[in-house]
Amino acid sequence: MLGASVKIADQQIGFGNPCFVVAEIGINHNGDVETALRLIDAAISAGCQAVKFQKRDVDLVYSREDLGRLRESPFGSTNGDLKRGLEFGENEYTVIDNYCRQKGILWFASCWDEKSVAFLESFGTPCFKISSACLTHDDLLLRCRDTGRPLILSTGMSTLEQVRHAVRLLGTHNLIILHTTSTYPTKVEDLNLRVIQTLQNEFPCPIGYSGHEVGLQTSLAAVVLGACMIERHLTLDRAMWGSDQAASVEPHGLARLVRDIRSVELALGDGIKRIVPDEIPVMQKLRRTPEKPSNQH
Repeated sequence: MLGASVKIADQQIGFGNPCFVVAEIGINHNGDVETALRLIDAAISAGCQAVKFQKRDVDLVYSREDLGRLRESPFGSTNGDLKRGLEFGENEYTVIDNYCRQKGILWFASCWDEKSVAFLESFGTPCFKISSACLTHDDLLLRCRDTGRPLILSTGMSTLEQVRHAVRLLGTHNLIILHTTSTYPTKVEDLNLRVIQTLQNEFPCPIGYSGHEVGLQTSLAAVVLGACMIERHLTLDRAMWGSDQAASVEPHGLARLVRDIRSVELALGDGIKRIVPDEIPVMQKLRRTPEKPSNQH
């Protein structure tokens, strides 16, 4: 089943349209807005259509006990210090919003709680991402649905029945579903890319792929299997501090990925068997039996 297309701002996403490539910045900015701007520049240079961040109210998403847990980081000695240090607020997102508008690239974010949905609404983001971790959070799904904006649903660490339940809540209109495996980095044998086709057969909406593996060839395979959106984490340097850096792609790799996606799309063609013009002189030279008119009526 090839689902209907979804329009995000001026980008049409779905079968027959160019693959929508998103650079997942997430928390790879390490709490520094200047690093975030450098990552946006890298995504633009690579040819991506959008960049994605994440937004959560730390005190709503995590328990007091979890925030108080000891965890050393550049921001302090507790898990709460880390989570708050990585979280951008209104000032940082105002800078990001202005920069992306100036540079002509879309930005959006995954929201982990209802308060963050309202926060992102204030910036007029063109769509909302629902992370794999939030797929079973019914209240959040309904809040996102009520915005009326296009939604992107990641499906890692979920059964097909859990995905079906989420889709029943969200509806398939203006929905893009992403196959993903939520390990960082993901082993190749755990990618199970054929789930892309399973989702295509199950749901009448565009299906994409969010990858956390090392390497690029598997993302290209996802495009061949029909993924209409590719999302990969972007980092300035995989050796940087941070939990997601090792599962990310560096700028030069992202540029190669976008280039190769466009080549694969061109090579896939329309599926109609025909003689291309450049074959005609080769055919005339190499065919030993001249073409005969058909006698069939």
